[in-house]
Amino acid sequence: MDGGRVRAMTWNIWWRFGPRWTERQPGLVATIRRFDPDVLALQEVWGDQHTSQAEQIADALGGHAAYAEPSYPAVPDPPRDPDDEGVTLGVGLVSRWPITARRVEPLPARHRSWSPLALVVTIDHPCGPLHVVASCLEHSIPYSDDRLAQAALLAELATRPELDGPCPVLVLGDLNAASDSAVLRPLRDVLIDAWSAGGGDPGAVTLPSSHPSAPLEAGPELVDQRIDHIFFRAGQEDQQVLVESTALGGDAVAGVFPSDHRAVVCDFRWKNGG
Repeated sequence: MDGGRVRAMTWNIWWRFGPRWTERQPGLVATIRRFDPDVLALQEVWGDQHTSQAEQIADALGGHAAYAEPSYPAVPDPPRDPDDEGVTLGVGLVSRWPITARRVEPLPARHRSWSPLALVVTIDHPCGPLHVVASCLEHSIPYSDDRLAQAALLAELATRPELDGPCPVLVLGDLNAASDSAVLRPLRDVLIDAWSAGGGDPGAVTLPSSHPSAPLEAGPELVDQRIDHIFFRAGQEDQQVLVESTALGGDAVAGVFPSDHRAVVCDFRWKNGG
């Protein structure tokens, strides 16, 4: 099947949480470079008044970046380290190709005093505009009304007619829900789970309890589940989209795990009719 291609990757990169966060940065870049994604969505990304982690990764890879905040979880207040004063936490996107448009969409959050967001970008793919929605959803199980409402908004954003076009529409992020969770039903109703479509292991885990700093307090709905996802839809009715391969990343590099999450990588290929 001839046509367009894209390798998409999503990864929660753990902000400045956990031990030795500065030592994790080379492993993050090395892992991303090894998978060489065309489009990379990042969650728990740090930013300050000068730069962001997404921009630094894009610079290292020779790509383009977008960053927006706030996102989940909340930044520690007061800061646990003086160097974290004024540092924000958000979502980012790194692209091989130029980013031609970006906007932020606030997510419903009735239980929070601040509004997290979804980052919607348009990328100058060789086949035409490639639209990507990147986000991180509410992680607190007692706030599942917000979790469900946020998933519904992502589904609505991804199915807007103005995103129709020559490329598939992608939704990437740490959605803080297992693939069969009721929370993700709004997405499953109108989009396709790329991991499953590509024949990925149904028992795959992206928040493993085996990690030395695993957040076991998050409970069994999140720990030892695949909670990081890539969803998609065809950009037009005669478009055939194939997920050619799937993979997880995030092994220790030089003895240091880059993140407490595993990355999800999917290869897409598509052909437009007509």
